[in-house]
Amino acid sequence: MIVGVPQESYPGERRVALVPAHLPRLSRAGLDVCVEAGAGDRAGFPDASYESSGARIVADRRALYSEADLLLAVHGPAAGADSREELGLLRREQVVVGLLNPLGAPENGQELAERGVIAFALELLPRISRAQPMDVLSSMATVAGYKAVLLAAAELGKMYPMMITAAGTITPARVFVIGAGVAGLQAIAVSHRLGAVVHAYDVRPAVKEQVESLGAKFVEMALETDSAEDASGYAKAMGEEFYQRQRELMSRAVADSDVVITTAVVPGMRAPMLVTREMILSMASGSVVVDLAAEGGGNCELTRAGESVQLDGVTILGPVNLPATVPYHASQMYSSNVTAFVSNLIKEGRVDLDGDDPIVNDTLLTREGKVVSTRVRELLVSEERRRS
Repeated sequence: MIVGVPQESYPGERRVALVPAHLPRLSRAGLDVCVEAGAGDRAGFPDASYESSGARIVADRRALYSEADLLLAVHGPAAGADSREELGLLRREQVVVGLLNPLGAPENGQELAERGVIAFALELLPRISRAQPMDVLSSMATVAGYKAVLLAAAELGKMYPMMITAAGTITPARVFVIGAGVAGLQAIAVSHRLGAVVHAYDVRPAVKEQVESLGAKFVEMALETDSAEDASGYAKAMGEEFYQRQRELMSRAVADSDVVITTAVVPGMRAPMLVTREMILSMASGSVVVDLAAEGGGNCELTRAGESVQLDGVTILGPVNLPATVPYHASQMYSSNVTAFVSNLIKEGRVDLDGDDPIVNDTLLTREGKVVSTRVRELLVSEERRRS
């Protein structure tokens, strides 16, 4: 089989799906790799590094799509700037692996199905121990959590650590992280390493030990949280009454903070609104909010995706696609995950679709002209009913 790695066409994307260091593993699985010329340039991986690792450089994008049996991408063909043209390059039974946004934009899956491709959406990876080396979402959340702290530190008019100087003592910045998933835990760790006093909250009391192990204080709230996550370990949407009570209890922690980093997302649904306009007004002038849920509607009432908003001296940042701003290491991590996924997918040099492997079955989005993922089919039906 031939694996093709195209240059990403998604606006602002600088990552590449496969880095040279992981080519030998694919070769051992019986795969040949061709890479579109310049695909890794923006991430710091020049064509020469791919060639020296055994890949073949293809100058023409159309030729790459024509040759490849299996395409590895960060964003799927339906999400690129030239999606119509790119979808037209696909052929029946061609395999596509990437972040296809099946829950946020299920119509992308429908378009891939219409092209007859076999598509695997890495967002649908099951939360089982054997799938951990393939967990792209966790890898990219790690990068986002790290970069969120740097954005906050750059915007904040204070230094993070306590300093005892000849000019007097500088008190440390106070950081409040909402959501202790992968991104939140990384934001806690980096903030602590920079010297801030860190508090954190999550609807799952079970993460208290993890939060405290990273040097933060866990903010406890009197809320019923037994149904906060589904059987797969993903966050579930809660009722508005729950969120209203949560906001009331959270107000004091927000008001006392110099930096608030929000990370609460629910796959396939609008992000819960946790930080209100009134809470922003309670913060001191010069404070900063970094909303990592901006692409899903935002956890802050004032967030605008991709923009910086100010209210009464408080800055609200709504960054999008943060992993693309750290392209070298984000590509390394993504490539490691996707290489593990492909190695599991390939049996005796071919794609194996007929087993009972939950990793393969859960991530399979389209096959034989149909959307086969139950979760995504349900979303498509709901959208069709809404329109009618």
